[in-house]
Amino acid sequence: MADLVPFHDRDGFIWFDGELIPWRDAKVHVLTHGLHYGSAVFEGERVYGGKVFKLVEHTERLIRSGDILGMKVPYSAAEIGAATNATIKANNIVDGYVRPIAWRGSEMMGVAAQANKIHVAIACWVWPSYWSPEARMRGIRLNISDWRRPHPQTAPTASKAAGLYMICTMSKHKAEAEGYEDSLMLDYRGQVAEATGANIFFVFDGELHTPTPDCFLDGITRRTVIDIAKKRGLKVVERAIMPEEMAKASECFLTGTAAEVTPVREIASYTFTPGEISKTLINDYESLVRS
Repeated sequence: MADLVPFHDRDGFIWFDGELIPWRDAKVHVLTHGLHYGSAVFEGERVYGGKVFKLVEHTERLIRSGDILGMKVPYSAAEIGAATNATIKANNIVDGYVRPIAWRGSEMMGVAAQANKIHVAIACWVWPSYWSPEARMRGIRLNISDWRRPHPQTAPTASKAAGLYMICTMSKHKAEAEGYEDSLMLDYRGQVAEATGANIFFVFDGELHTPTPDCFLDGITRRTVIDIAKKRGLKVVERAIMPEEMAKASECFLTGTAAEVTPVREIASYTFTPGEISKTLINDYESLVRS
């Protein structure tokens, strides 16, 4: 941990409310509403060969997430897309990660914040793939979280809202303390939902099964992998999956902007063998994002 370079103290540029500014100057006040009340939405995007994969889809989701929270993002999708590309160029990013975020400012401090300005920032940094193909195929280990994805009538589950990730942080911290890489989250009904920052797929008898995203994000990578699988002739089933069904799954993998396609070898007492379907989808996804 001592070797980590803190994100507030780096060289480079961040796009902040319409202009590129020095990285260390991108600051907000301690009484910012987004900090106290979670009124912020964000995206996670991956840069391959200097180009963001699915930039339009990510930008449109950022704006849609803001609308769900009653936050009108003050820039169009085209403006945010152009700002993203300018930020990547200013920081000389070839393979990396992009974090756009929109949040309520500090004009009002209280639950109600109708007069607060909506700010937008875009940062990016170098971030190569987590693992080599060989290491990835070994698969990762997950525990099962004590926390559950909420009912859509109790939280804005269709948005990529900052506040929804509090239980993800808590879950992942516990998982890592127990020697796992991540944590599987069930939903309010006790059904399989997702990992802390990625969607999940299982292979049952040669078919690809994945939970219906009715209380968690229908990830952009998730939809991409479904399309890839269908083009391969794989049957894809979206349905409710109960935890005990994992005993019959032969393969399991996660999908997400950061995770890409990552096989899983263990979830609590359930074990899987990363196999040909996982390997094929990893290779197809890698080819697609770099095409």
